[in-house]
Amino acid sequence: MSSNLNLNSPAPPIKVQNWLRGNPLSKFQLGKICIVAFFSTTLGYCGKEISDLAKFSDTGVEFIGIAASEEAATADDARAQVDASITKSLPNTNIRMGFDHSGEMDEDWLKASLSFHVPKAFIVDRDGSIAFIGDPVMLEDVLPKVIDGS
Repeated sequence: MSSNLNLNSPAPPIKVQNWLRGNPLSKFQLGKICIVAFFSTTLGYCGKEISDLAKFSDTGVEFIGIAASEEAATADDARAQVDASITKSLPNTNIRMGFDHSGEMDEDWLKASLSFHVPKAFIVDRDGSIAFIGDPVMLEDVLPKVIDGS
């Protein structure tokens, strides 16, 4: 994706190599709000951030965790590292968790939004546009406003 990703921009597609949890998803469903949260297991605090976000799965909002900035010798090592972290942080979860080692998600979402650090959350509104880009801790205040349209 060559353009910048800002508020009200159409959400880029979801391109992951592996779905580690939940059913695969390649595009957003119009009429449904979705949180896309980027995390890295190489940062100690990201696991807690993602497990804290699991509380939003009961709001009717779709939640997708994306590991796209993993540091490991190989893609297989990185995937195993992410899988182990998810198992530890979110045992028995059915929340969608994707793994992208290609760098496409990182390029299309984080770099395009000039948000180079993880954890980072995006809210995709019912129209498929970006309604929020920021720190996941802000979701508790922002998400109700996106849900009610304010």
